[in-house]
Amino acid sequence: VDTGNVRKDAENRFTDYARHLHSDALKSQKLGVEKSHLASTLPAGGLLRQAVAVLRAQGATVVEVDVLAAVRPIGDAEFDVLLYEFKDGVNKYLAQPNVPVKTLADVVAFNKANAAKAMPFFQQEILEMAEKTDGLTSEKYKAALRKVVDTSRAALDVALKTNGGLAAIVAITTGPAACIDLVNGEYDTGPDYSGPAAMAGYPHLTVPMGQVHGLPVGLSFVGAPYTEAVLLSLGYAYEQATKHRQAPTFRAVVG
Repeated sequence: VDTGNVRKDAENRFTDYARHLHSDALKSQKLGVEKSHLASTLPAGGLLRQAVAVLRAQGATVVEVDVLAAVRPIGDAEFDVLLYEFKDGVNKYLAQPNVPVKTLADVVAFNKANAAKAMPFFQQEILEMAEKTDGLTSEKYKAALRKVVDTSRAALDVALKTNGGLAAIVAITTGPAACIDLVNGEYDTGPDYSGPAAMAGYPHLTVPMGQVHGLPVGLSFVGAPYTEAVLLSLGYAYEQATKHRQAPTFRAVVG
């Protein structure tokens, strides 16, 4: 990394994003929409198709892109990075003063010693997998991280260059919250788009897109590095055109 270029980039950025919020910001913009999300037959897919209609009505051109097809093969590497960084982060967090357990290993041991109370319905396989990792200096971790970052950035870069250059890619942020039970666990309620931008380190904005059975679903805007102002402006314009946000309500506890 050229530190001079990084410093120059930082100097050219700003923090006053409010001045970029305009209700007509979608006019004449070129956007991509994640192809597989657009084709989803789940309720969230219907909300996305409605959102695309709104974007077009506001003057945007919307074309299909397929980022997920390019990043899907790196799922194993992504999971490896998660395990390594989870252990590292948990250990750093637990190292703070006045925390009775000091490491992830302590958490695993506590759960085993109190299995009847701590794990009456499930085990801790992922915690144990994370505990077996050997630190962020591991060659396996470094290789997985390089694969994840390089592949996700390449996929997003290619998509964002579609049709002469896109301002952003839109997709379903994630499906509505699922009911969790001991038979089905947490089942799939719709596609999500948190992965590509998170792996690449690219900016990602989500705004309300609608509700499914009273549960909120978000619309994601993902862009190239340092395009936060553009994403905020696009998201603001979409919000002003739809007014989908509903104040959360708290339902009475059952049972």
